[in-house]
Formats: sequence, C-alpha cells, structure tokens
Amino acid sequence: MTTVNPHIFRQYDIRGVVGPDVTAQVAEQIGRAYASLARRRLGKDQPVLSLGRDNRLTSNELADAVSRGMVAAGARVVDVGLVPTPAHSFSVAHWGLDGGLQVTGSHNPPQYNGFKMTLGGRSIFGDSIQEIRRMIAESDYESGEGAVEHREVLGEYVQVLAAKFTIDRPIKVVVDCGNGTGSIVAVELLRALGPNVEVIPIFCESDGTFPNHHPDPVVDKNLVDIIAKVKETGADLGVAFDGDADRIGAIDDQGGIVRGDTLLLLYGLDLIQKHGPGQKVVMDVKCSQQLTEVLESNGGVAIMNATGHSLIKERMKEEHALLAGELSGHIMFGDDYYGFDDALYGALLLIDIVARSGRPLSAWLAEFPQFVSTAELRYPATEETKFEIVGRATAHFRKDHDVIDVDGARVLFGDGWGLIRASNTEPVLVARYEARSAERLEEIRSTMEGWLQGEGIGGPSVGH
Repeated sequence: MTTVNPHIFRQYDIRGVVGPDVTAQVAEQIGRAYASLARRRLGKDQPVLSLGRDNRLTSNELADAVSRGMVAAGARVVDVGLVPTPAHSFSVAHWGLDGGLQVTGSHNPPQYNGFKMTLGGRSIFGDSIQEIRRMIAESDYESGEGAVEHREVLGEYVQVLAAKFTIDRPIKVVVDCGNGTGSIVAVELLRALGPNVEVIPIFCESDGTFPNHHPDPVVDKNLVDIIAKVKETGADLGVAFDGDADRIGAIDDQGGIVRGDTLLLLYGLDLIQKHGPGQKVVMDVKCSQQLTEVLESNGGVAIMNATGHSLIKERMKEEHALLAGELSGHIMFGDDYYGFDDALYGALLLIDIVARSGRPLSAWLAEFPQFVSTAELRYPATEETKFEIVGRATAHFRKDHDVIDVDGARVLFGDGWGLIRASNTEPVLVARYEARSAERLEEIRSTMEGWLQGEGIGGPSVGH
C-alpha cells in the first residue's frame, strides 16, 4: 500500500502543494497509474500518450517523473515539452494520440502544481480520478517496456490555428499572459494573423513565479494593467489568459471587462450567424441571464449544465453542440476545431469577430440587456454539510420559486436569480446573484443570504 494525501485527487484533476502533497515520487506513481488505466480502458499494450508541462518552477521535475511512470507501465510517451494546456490538447487531437497528461498548476498559487489528463478524447475526472487514487494506494499497475519520443508541437499549432482566420481590417489588441505558459506562444500566434493585427504584449515573458500579477483573469484586480494599456493605446480589445492558457478574459475598447459568459454569448451569436438558428450552446449554472435571453432571441438554444470544465465537455459531446463554456472563461470550441477549451484559439476568434463586426466591441455589448451581478461569492462550510445545505435550499425556495437544480439551487426571481452550490473542490458554498437593477440585486441577495444565516452560514469572501 502506498500513502498519498487523498485530498490531491480532486473532481477535475489532481493537484496540491509541491513538497507536502506533490513530489516526484507521487508524480511517477500518477504517471504509472494513468498509463495503466489507458492500457486497460483502451485495450492497448502500448498506448501513445502526449506529455506536456507548464512553466512553473517545479513542472520539469514532475513531468520527468510522470514520464518514468508512464514508460514503466508500457506507454509510448510523446513529450511535447513546455506548452500551454490547449497546445498539449491540440497535440493529442491533431496527431490522433490515445490521450495525454499535462503537468500544470493552472491558476493556483505558485506553490501548487497538478496533473490534467485525457483518454480516448474525454477528460479524466470524478470516478476515474478516484480509480487512479485506488491504483496508487494498492500499487495496482501494469508493467511494460515503454519509450519516450520528444516532438515539437508549437510551430504546427501556430500554423494550423492562424490559417483559420483572415483579418481584413486593422485591429489593435493588447495581450496579457500574466507571465504564464501562454507567454511562450501567444504573441507569435496573434501576430501570425497577419499585418492587420497589431499586438501589444504585456507580461508575456515566461516566469513561473508570476512577478507582476497572478495569472487568473476572473479576478478583477489582475486586469488592472491590461485595462490601463487598452485605454492608453486606444486598442480595439484586450485578451488575458490564466496560467496554462485554457481560460480567457477580455477587455473591450473602453476598458470594460467582458466576462466569460458574455464572451460565450458573442461566440454563440457568431455561430448562429455562420450556421443559422438552432445552434446549441452549453453553459454553466453561474452564467448570466443575459446569455440565455439574447442567445434564444436570436434563434440559439441555451443548455444549462453543472459547473466544471470536464462536465461541460461531456454535455457538449452528448448534445452534439459546437460551443460550450463557463463563467470562469473555460470555453470549448467545436466549430472547425476539436471541442476542447483553448483560450488562445478563443482570442483569435474574438479578434476575428470584432474585425468582421466593423464596430467597437463596447457599442455591440451596450445593445445587450444589462444585468447587475455579484462576483462569485464563497461562504465557509464543511465537506460534511455543504451538499445537505444545498438540498435544503432547493426544497425551501422551491415552495415559492422555480429552481433549476442541475448543480446546486439556481432560484429564479423573474427579474433576476440567485445561485447556491457546493464547491466540488473545497469546503465552501459558492453563490452568485444577478438582477436587472442594483436595488433588486440587493433584495435577492438579502433573501438568500438571510436563509443561509439561518443555516449557520457566515458572511462570504470573493474569489475564483
């Protein structure tokens, strides 16, 4: 029996603090268990698996250890080196490999690192991650003689993505990589769109200590610099990425923050324009009512799903949808692309949409119905009680309101809504409130927070 901290095995990935929780030894066992799982599920003695890593200071050591484990289990490893997560996903899809593992801490603080895995075109999450945990605990591995091949993917990635777009008018874009892994390719990729695209980079030097600001575009304080640069340069838009560049944030020409759900709406409207009405867009329960109203009034179909990029991808496949996404900026593109979340591709498509629209992004957004919403709020709870509280919330509010319960309780107030859901990764309740006016927003929030206080839940903090 091998002892590994069980808390690193999360709903969507494996991650923890390097040293206490995540070590080279743990990484090697994860690699061996993952490759063993691949052999069993795919029925192949030597599955071909891509291996990538982000730019955190600990990622090389961990990735090398993963590689040793994968080889010991008999896998053929295609090591693509230092790459953003979507470029790693691209290597799996574009080359037709059996699966892939990316060593990445994503948007977590620098002392964290982790592992994202896919197999047979699907994310490994939930029960499959717990199966990897069991295999490690019981040393239940396959053995074999694998091999390692080093292959460069970024050149092909840039060439294939840039070729999908033709920008016919001058566009000025600010790009903020937050010194994350997107730094190694984002500027080159955006400039590959051609001479009409002027790229103004900030914090696009790869540095896994993230010296300027944390690479998480969901948090407003991390967007202060890009907003200032957009205003200073008169740019048409700004795009920002998280640490491994699978989540996108954006800024309009006036310096306004464009949230993930509004981006999803823009991409959805473009999809309808290209392919006609009836286009399905999968969205998570935290997304704005604006998305549903505008999309459906233009002939689209909004499908609400539980939060979590792995769950969203699964629903996208089930619905045969060409687009899916979350408020967090995880957006999956299936129209002329492979169906995974790629913030770099999303940036190219957004530049293309703005160029084709022929008008300022802010003017377009101003035409949408306006809602006032809170940030994502987090209320301390316990692992034991968080799901029970959500269940009681659903029953309580359902007496007087419609409640969508695909993931927590999204209580509909007609002119707004409130959401209480249990975090899949932490002992907290996550909430968001939205309404057509600030006054109504306060009423909805007070109603739902009052009920939470009756359950013994204290005040919230703001966070991702």
